Amino acid sequence: MRRVALVALTLSIVIAVVGAVGIVVPTFLLAISRPFLTPAGLYAAAALRLVLGTALFMAAPTSRAPKALRILGVIIIVAGLVTPLIGVERARTIVEWWAAHGSAFMRAWAGVALAFGLFLVYVTAPRALRPRGRWQ
Repeated sequence: MRRVALVALTLSIVIAVVGAVGIVVPTFLLAISRPFLTPAGLYAAAALRLVLGTALFMAAPTSRAPKALRILGVIIIVAGLVTPLIGVERARTIVEWWAAHGSAFMRAWAGVALAFGLFLVYVTAPRALRPRGRWQ
């Protein structure tokens, strides 16, 4: 397995795990967002997005959904480039708005993260880990 695909798979698993934990404990999502609400934190978030987007884009040719991963990779790279431009105050406002909607809202978003992470795991997993169907 290429290293880039392994990075994409690892980050996909992290996204799925954060989503799953967020469904059970929505305040966990707030706790992990707080360190990113600083100038250095925004740059760290941007770097994580750039790494994920690049890994998805580069892992696309060996994936189950190459076009989808390329598109997602580009979108995430652009999000990474834009992240520092948001600014700390606007980022705090977004997190506060998000938290103000209550735990059901946060759980719903955690469910989206879980589904997105599981999709990424499915399409980036090496062939040995993929289930064998009739058509493979």
